[in-house]
Amino acid sequence: MQKLVYILFLFQLSTLTSHICTSQNLDSLWKVYNNKSEVDTNRLKAINEIAWSLRRNKPDTAILLAEQQLQLANSIPGIKGELWIANASKTIGSVYTNRGDYAKALNKYAIALKIYEELGDKKGIGNCYNSFGTIYQYKADFPKSLDYYLKAMKCFEEIKNKPGIRACCTNIGIIYRKEANYKGALDYYFKSLKLSEELNDIPIIANCYNSIGVVYRDQNDFSKALDYYFKALDICKNILDKQLLGTCYMNIGTSYQNLSKPKLALEYYLKSIAIRKEIGNKQGVESCYVNMSGLYNQLSNYSLSIAYSDSTLKMCKDIGDIDNERIAYQYLSEAYYKTNKYKEAYEYHVKFKALTDSIFNADNSKQLSDLKTNFEVEKKEAELKVKSEAEQEKLKAIAHEENKRQQVIIAAVAGVLLIVVIFSLFLLKRFRITQKQKAIIEQQKQKVDEAYNALHEKNKEVMDSIRYAKRIQTALLTSERYIKNSLNRLTKGN
Repeated sequence: MQKLVYILFLFQLSTLTSHICTSQNLDSLWKVYNNKSEVDTNRLKAINEIAWSLRRNKPDTAILLAEQQLQLANSIPGIKGELWIANASKTIGSVYTNRGDYAKALNKYAIALKIYEELGDKKGIGNCYNSFGTIYQYKADFPKSLDYYLKAMKCFEEIKNKPGIRACCTNIGIIYRKEANYKGALDYYFKSLKLSEELNDIPIIANCYNSIGVVYRDQNDFSKALDYYFKALDICKNILDKQLLGTCYMNIGTSYQNLSKPKLALEYYLKSIAIRKEIGNKQGVESCYVNMSGLYNQLSNYSLSIAYSDSTLKMCKDIGDIDNERIAYQYLSEAYYKTNKYKEAYEYHVKFKALTDSIFNADNSKQLSDLKTNFEVEKKEAELKVKSEAEQEKLKAIAHEENKRQQVIIAAVAGVLLIVVIFSLFLLKRFRITQKQKAIIEQQKQKVDEAYNALHEKNKEVMDSIRYAKRIQTALLTSERYIKNSLNRLTKGN
């Protein structure tokens, strides 16, 4: 519990800081816009941000500022002026959408879309497609709505724009919910929530909580729905987003109505109506009116139920909201039936049935199914293409690495061969030198042998001469013994 309180304290502190920064930011933007010496594009950027930030809480002011932006943008020739004309038209279109003036909104978005297409601005194109989808969703033309949402998703995925992809996930989730495909709706809502948390976009996180709560409400899990609604409400009170706050109050009222707590339901419906009237949100007011009509039917207060349904019908026909018109006919049929006015009950039931069939007929269901199937097929093909390209790149990388490896091996082998050749040449050279040296040695040996033989011959000759001389000497001279013996005899004779 202490941890939860601490987290809430940090959140409120960060929100307060955010409000101060936002206020300071608006002041600085006003200074830029009012400074005539500033570059026109800087002034246009400033007034565009101010107008866009006020579109939900101060719609009249937002329109006035956007019209000033248009006047300034029209004075700038070329692409830059056109871009700011498109941005201003988009802001005005957003205000008209919130007010339920769909014809004017479509006109403004069409102007913006044409300019974005000429400029090749994918983000701008995607935003316009999303806005078209929202309007057709309010008009209960779900096939056309889904078609625009899927076109927007394609644009945002091409440029990897997370805020745009997140918005598309939320909107596609709404279409799934309308078809009672609650699993599909929750899948898209939780994708949107995850992206919103990654982007730290607090208002959109609150919107995701609201959307998730609606799905649980539709599945009759009202306690879980209220958990998500109150999470959203805590955020809305801190960020002062009146548009979102009105939605939270209405959703909480719906859950209390389903839980048979009419007083609490009525309390939250009235809170929602007050805020939505303040910001001129006609579609939001009529949604509360039709819910209150159903509530008074539950309370058996049929006169009030009829009064609120009549008010709903008047507003629906003004803005072209077929879905709420259909529900108003249902509640009128029930109220007249309970008051024994069977003719009126039958007439309104026929109108209810006719509109229900027009919205949820087999052709529309098939068209919605085809759109989703085609989108999934295209997405799968794109993923396969990306995967194939990735695999090809991987194979190219592997081939490149293999080629590099082979080149290294070839270079290494070539290096070894070069070393072997060089070493062989060195050995050959050494061999040749050795052979030459051996030849020289052989020659020298041969000369020595020849000299030796010559010397030997000379020596032999000398020795032979000596022996010959000795023999001569021996032959010519008396031997020493003979002389000695003769001397001895002579000596003895004397």
